[in-house]
Amino acid sequence: MRTAVVTGGAGFIGSHVADRLLEEGVAVVAVDDLSTGRRENLPAGADFEESDVRDAEAMRSLLSRVRPDAVFHLAAQISVTRSVSEVEYDADVNVRGTATLLEAARLAGVPRFVYVSTGGALYGEADVVPTPEDAPIEPLAPYGLSKWVGERYCDLYERLHGLSTLTLRLANIYGPRQDPHGEAGVVAIFCQRLHAGQRPVVFGDGRQTRDYVYAGDAAEAVLAAGRSDTTGAFNVGRGEEASVLDLVDTLRELSGRDDFQPEHAPERPGEARRSCLDATRAGEALGWRATTPLRDGLAVTLESFAP
Repeated sequence: MRTAVVTGGAGFIGSHVADRLLEEGVAVVAVDDLSTGRRENLPAGADFEESDVRDAEAMRSLLSRVRPDAVFHLAAQISVTRSVSEVEYDADVNVRGTATLLEAARLAGVPRFVYVSTGGALYGEADVVPTPEDAPIEPLAPYGLSKWVGERYCDLYERLHGLSTLTLRLANIYGPRQDPHGEAGVVAIFCQRLHAGQRPVVFGDGRQTRDYVYAGDAAEAVLAAGRSDTTGAFNVGRGEEASVLDLVDTLRELSGRDDFQPEHAPERPGEARRSCLDATRAGEALGWRATTPLRDGLAVTLESFAP
C-alpha cells in the first residue's frame, strides 16, 4: 500500500489510523469536514482535504486525483442520542455519505475499501455475549441501523461492481484524543472530569457493560483490514466486559482520588444493557487481536488528558 485516503482523519480513531499508516510509510490524505474532528488531531505528514463525504463532486474529484490503494471510511455521525433526536441527519451522514464515497471509489477504481462500522450499537440486547458476527442485527437506535445500512451498501458494491470491501464492527474505543465533550466517549469524559476535580456522571445504575478497546489496537485492526484481501464483516473487540462502575473504580485507583465517586443520572434511551464482541474471526482472518489491557490503556489515556 502506497497511498491511502482516511475519511474522518481529523477525528479520534481516524487520526490514530492516519498515524499508523504514516509510520508504515504510506502517503495519507485525511478527509474531514471538521464538524467534530479537530485540526490538531491531524498527524504531521498527512495531506488534508477539508470536505464532506456527502459531497459527491468533491469525493469523486479527490479519489480520481489521488488514486489511492485503499480508502478507510471512518467519517460518521456517532452520537446515539443525536441519532434518536435527529434521525434524518444521522441517516444523511451515515447512509448517504457512505453510498457517495463507495460510488466515488468505484469510479476511481480503488482496489480496497475498508468501512468502519459499530459492533456495540449493532447487535442490541444480544442473547450471546461475547457476541459473534452471525448474531441477529437488532439495533436499539437509528445510529446502529444507519451503520448497518452502510454495511449493506458495501456488500452490494462488492456483488454489483466487484469492489473489494471489508467491514470492521468496533467495540467501544477509547484513548488519547477522544472528545470529552460528546456522549460517546465515556472514558474521555471521566478523565476530563477527574482532572477538573469533578465527579463522574453515571447514567442508570452504572452496571451496564461494554467491551473497551484501546485506540492503538483499533488502528492496528484497520491497517490489517487494508492489507488483507478478505471480505465480509469482522468484530473488533477484546471479548471482555467492563461496567461503567469498573471504569470509575480503575480511574480512582490510578489517580489516587478517593473522592472520585459516581453521581447517578437517569438512563438514556437507545443503549444496550450489555455489549461485548467475539473477535475470533478477526484473529483467524486478519491476524489481529487486542493486546492492550484495559488498566494499561486507561493509565495512558488519563495521563493524556492531564492539563
